[in-house]
Amino acid sequence: MTENKTHKAGFVNIVGNPNVGKSTLMNQLVGERISIATFKAQTTRHRIMGIVNTPDMQIVFSDTPGVLKPNYKLQESMLAFSESALTDADVLLYVTDVVENPEKNMAFLEKVQRMDIPVLLLINKIDSLKASPGEALGDIVDKWHSLLPKAEILPISAKNKFGIDLLLKRIQELLPESPAFFDKDQLTDKPARFFVSEIIREKILLYYDKEIPYSVEVVVERFKEDDRKIVINAVIYVERDSQKGIIIGHQGVALKKVSTEARKALEKFFDKHIYLELFVKVDKDWRSSQRELDNFGYNPE
Repeated sequence: MTENKTHKAGFVNIVGNPNVGKSTLMNQLVGERISIATFKAQTTRHRIMGIVNTPDMQIVFSDTPGVLKPNYKLQESMLAFSESALTDADVLLYVTDVVENPEKNMAFLEKVQRMDIPVLLLINKIDSLKASPGEALGDIVDKWHSLLPKAEILPISAKNKFGIDLLLKRIQELLPESPAFFDKDQLTDKPARFFVSEIIREKILLYYDKEIPYSVEVVVERFKEDDRKIVINAVIYVERDSQKGIIIGHQGVALKKVSTEARKALEKFFDKHIYLELFVKVDKDWRSSQRELDNFGYNPE
């Protein structure tokens, strides 16, 4: 007689303030580059799901934008994505790091305090602790324990994969028994076009300074795939004519660099030849227009 093995499945949502390493953690947990992970804050704008499957388990990870006090409608939408992650999680991963002020965003933290689901508080970047690391880490743990007494606290280094295996093991223990929510061969809930726009936006984040990267949205207008290649046309939207000039650069040099680097990353991501053509258009004040934000997919519903 064959023994029936139980199957576990659940939603594990990753939240925290900007630039604490949420996207790096997500990519380590899923084993693929699902989320943008750069040194700049506010790089993730949507909730992005990454799915880990084994024969008897499915973990649906969700990376969210960093929690912040919104200054314009785009950031209001980003905060809504983060807050929605508190309502549908089976396990919550609250990510902080060794330098963040634990009381930085108390309004959001108070919502986490009231949650009845398991909360794993992850103190990231512990490899960056300098003198007396044991004592310093102990102080950080004590501060967080006073704020989230019901949370389990795990020190990790997402960048160096320290503590990731232990974290995965603990998540598996906490997951409820459930059938799978997605097909077992599915890696994410996002379509291919989404990752094209994210990869292009990542290159813009890396190669432009100041406000430019945060004023940009990327829309894929053509995605035509066959067995050997993918042909992509994408539009980079900015808010000002001056920003358009900066994105394009003198004699188109800056835009060509972004296109070249994005094409290389896309070929690695899709494992196919990529033909990429980028255009730049002005959509004035799109970050403050609810209609434009809806058109660009910034709706947490």
